[in-house]
Amino acid sequence: MTSTAPETQRGQDAGDPLGEQPTSWQRRLRRFGHVPRPETSLRDRLDPPWTRPGRQVWSVLAIPPHVADRLVRWSAWGGPLLVTLVAGLLRFWRLDQPNAVIFDETYYAKDAWALVNQGYEGSWPKDVDKLILKDPSSVPIPTDPGYVVHPPVGKWIIGFGEQLFGFTPFGWRFMVAVLGTISVLLLCRIGRRLFRSTFLGCLAGLLLAVDGLHFVMSRTALLDLIVMFFVLAAFGCLVVDRDRSRRRLADALPVDEEGVLRPDARIAETLRLGWRPWRLGAGVMLGLAFATKWNGLYVLAAFGLMTVLWDVGARRTAGAARPYMAVLRRDLVPAFFSTVPVAIVTYIVSWTGWIVTDKGYYRNWAATEGKGSSWSWLPDWLRSLWHYENQVYDFHVGLTSGHTYESNPWSWLVLGRPVSYFYEEQAGCKESSTGKCAAEVLAIGTPLLWWLACFALAYVVWRWLFRRDWRAGAIACGVAAGWVPWFFYQERTIFLFYAVVFVPFLCLAVTMLLGAIVGPAAGTGARADLGLTSKDPTGERRRTLGAIAAGVLVLLIIWNFIYFWPLYTGTSIPEDLWRDRMWLDTWV
Repeated sequence: MTSTAPETQRGQDAGDPLGEQPTSWQRRLRRFGHVPRPETSLRDRLDPPWTRPGRQVWSVLAIPPHVADRLVRWSAWGGPLLVTLVAGLLRFWRLDQPNAVIFDETYYAKDAWALVNQGYEGSWPKDVDKLILKDPSSVPIPTDPGYVVHPPVGKWIIGFGEQLFGFTPFGWRFMVAVLGTISVLLLCRIGRRLFRSTFLGCLAGLLLAVDGLHFVMSRTALLDLIVMFFVLAAFGCLVVDRDRSRRRLADALPVDEEGVLRPDARIAETLRLGWRPWRLGAGVMLGLAFATKWNGLYVLAAFGLMTVLWDVGARRTAGAARPYMAVLRRDLVPAFFSTVPVAIVTYIVSWTGWIVTDKGYYRNWAATEGKGSSWSWLPDWLRSLWHYENQVYDFHVGLTSGHTYESNPWSWLVLGRPVSYFYEEQAGCKESSTGKCAAEVLAIGTPLLWWLACFALAYVVWRWLFRRDWRAGAIACGVAAGWVPWFFYQERTIFLFYAVVFVPFLCLAVTMLLGAIVGPAAGTGARADLGLTSKDPTGERRRTLGAIAAGVLVLLIIWNFIYFWPLYTGTSIPEDLWRDRMWLDTWV
């Protein structure tokens, strides 16, 4: 196992890059756990090395060193792909069950089918779901436009699966399951790069693979998991961009006579970091998230600020005396144009199907009700789209009608009120004392994982504030971007499953906590972070106990996922066993 960070990465970007004595505020914060940055080279702080499994592991397994090196290289992709394979098998197993239109699939499955066939959503008649399940070919696509309140990208994606496999439950769930599976691979690779550890990256992906909410959302044709996928992809793009820009800074800095990289204020403040395609990719991904559901806008703002602060930290570490001014002059404008305008253009392009038709809802508003406006010099399609967006915004902020499964965002982390997507009782169940069996699809996270995540988030915030760990700050940013905005709309009808957008970051937080429980490898400078010296005989004992504790927690989470499996898949079980799984009264 590896620790949550190699010694070269702990505390980077904190304090003065020249390694001077800590400031007075840093000395005062030591009572809360702040520690000075370990002595590491400037290159390692700008471009941290990757951790490698200790030789003890290979010795125990009797694996020769040359074979071990090959396995380490293979594991960079082999490990994440193996975890992804497990996640995919779980998500695609009986994907067409339950054979029903569950929860809001009644909107998105039908809108997607109309969208891919005629370019705009239709106004479907009521009670058509049963006919679709019985014989979808007998149900005509309505030509009258339908009023929809979400942008089209998520429905285009769902519709692509329907084009491949038909207007059936498997068809409209297929692409969501694909994105849910790929998101596990993304998190493995992102976690690996974030923690510089293949083991911890695969652990983060494994936790996502066995999270109940992510699992259920991966098997349901709703939009929120699609938003999560694009948000996670954007985050990954920004992490890669951070690594590459810091490496470019390191390569530009001078080397002294002894071959040691030295900070240089002039280079750190004036160097242009050039073409940054990964940040441009993040802008496209955030635009696609925004073009699926509007909460992607908040993530765009949060991630945009985060990437600029990363540039500040990089230039400070490289020796800039005024890093904020340097970023303002060199990086701020390119960062803005790589994200915000790109996201907006992506959003508008996503409406192409509506733009090129003349039958979409409000498509002709500018030529009718909006005729004679002071903005008539703009294209009609653009004014009609702007009016449509205004109407949709009014709908969203005014959506206050009560719902059985609505919940307050304060209760999300403790899974206060999950959403039942599907429930069916069967009489004549001999295994149950009540004579009934129950089949349910409950959108709820794996309880032990989420409850551990509450402690992990506290640890992440502490580590960000008092250890100045950029990774903790990035994880906290991801959680806050997906969670905090909902607190501004507490009067609106909102649901727990919206939280799927920040589930990957909860898994990263838990991974970081588990890495800290395991502890750093013996003989590293990071041992000082735990108050241990290289000669302390208790170091290996503490690491062994930490590894056992972390392993037990992971096994408990996996067991918890297996225990709730019937509630995630709609498997029929005796009502007694169903009630045993209702751990809280609010879950019923």
